[in-house]
Amino acid sequence: MSAERLYLLDIEGTVAPLTLTSEQLFPYARAHMRAFLEENASAAAVREDLALLAAENRVETDPAVPCRFDEVSGPSAEDEVRFRMGAYLYLLWLMDCDRKSTALKSLQGKIWKAGFESGELKGTLFADVPAAFERWARAGKVAIYSSGSVEAQKLLFGHTIDGDLRPFIADYFDTRTGPKSVPASYAAIAEAMHVAPSESIFFSDLVRELDAAREAGFSTGLVVREGNPPVEDAHGHAIIGSFQEVN
Repeated sequence: MSAERLYLLDIEGTVAPLTLTSEQLFPYARAHMRAFLEENASAAAVREDLALLAAENRVETDPAVPCRFDEVSGPSAEDEVRFRMGAYLYLLWLMDCDRKSTALKSLQGKIWKAGFESGELKGTLFADVPAAFERWARAGKVAIYSSGSVEAQKLLFGHTIDGDLRPFIADYFDTRTGPKSVPASYAAIAEAMHVAPSESIFFSDLVRELDAAREAGFSTGLVVREGNPPVEDAHGHAIIGSFQEVN
């Protein structure tokens, strides 16, 4: 293991406002979903998402589901339009219910990618983040651990209001590494980064995540930001009001 320092960070509530997804990314995907399907429904990757969506719809048990649809099997343009509209209505319903649909997440990611690459979308970060990333990257390694996919993380940090921050980030981790409330996940990240847990620090706005990281041997910082809900018991984690405080 290296003696190099690891700075591991959560995203929402830590480096970006809690509203990043709910008030920026989700509304953007919703507003662009219908046009995206109409323009890209023949693309192979989108067809794979739609096939998965149809499979999810077939086994849907909620009686409130707005429509039933299946994959298009015939050449009829009318069938294709009906299928696409069924998919669109089901996607809206999934978003309204905040359902964790794999097909929905994949389609949202494709829409966000187009938005970020066009410049229409830019990730909003807290003002102290860029300088901290640059400073920490000189002293050690910066990595991200979020429930959002690695692909979405790279899009966000590559297209922020402060420019491309990816040169400062050594690696990205999502829940494929493991749940954020499980100590083994943090041990696995330290091993993947070739850094000892004792030389690692994890920043998050959630005490349960920090508890797990501390159990794995990490130092921890409870990040307190404007807009975050108040924390009644910090469980002994260091309180971080600004990354300017952290060397």
